Amino acid sequence: MSAKVEPILTIEDLEALPDDGNRYELFEGELFVSRAPGLSHQRVLMNIATLIRIYLEQNPIGEVIPTPGVIFDNYNSAIPDIVFISNWQINNIGSEERIYEAPELAIEIVSPGKENARRDREVKRQVYGKHGVKEYWIADPVNKYLEIYRLKRHNLALDKTLMDEDDVTSSVLPGFKCKARQFFG
Repeated sequence: MSAKVEPILTIEDLEALPDDGNRYELFEGELFVSRAPGLSHQRVLMNIATLIRIYLEQNPIGEVIPTPGVIFDNYNSAIPDIVFISNWQINNIGSEERIYEAPELAIEIVSPGKENARRDREVKRQVYGKHGVKEYWIADPVNKYLEIYRLKRHNLALDKTLMDEDDVTSSVLPGFKCKARQFFG
């Protein structure tokens, strides 16, 4: 008896998909499709991006970008909710419309549903670590906590879980500090 083998998709296949309002991501050649995020998701996204943007105005070390296309290789392409890229990376990107290397920081806001949480905590975390994302944050708007993962030997390992009055700091944003509740307020 033989098992059905799903075809491995590439970036070329991804580029051929319709521009229909869905988010198409590719992880290890497997296609993941998600709809537009809801309001609570977008509020958290704006809170986080704004806090990082304010920090970057005083510390011009890079740029915060919401929902960019990131192409890691021919079989892995993501649309993180937020990324931070350093000035050095900005110079490498030039006039490209997509990012073709691992951002220093990737942030995902969990959308409702077990499959979304699994994809963020397992699939994306593994691919981001494999390709060198230095820090990965997962914000949970329902339970109001933030998980911070840090890169250790090509693996993003959970460093801490923060809530309420816990201080959010970052190894890639030196001097950045806010309370976890500010992300969800």
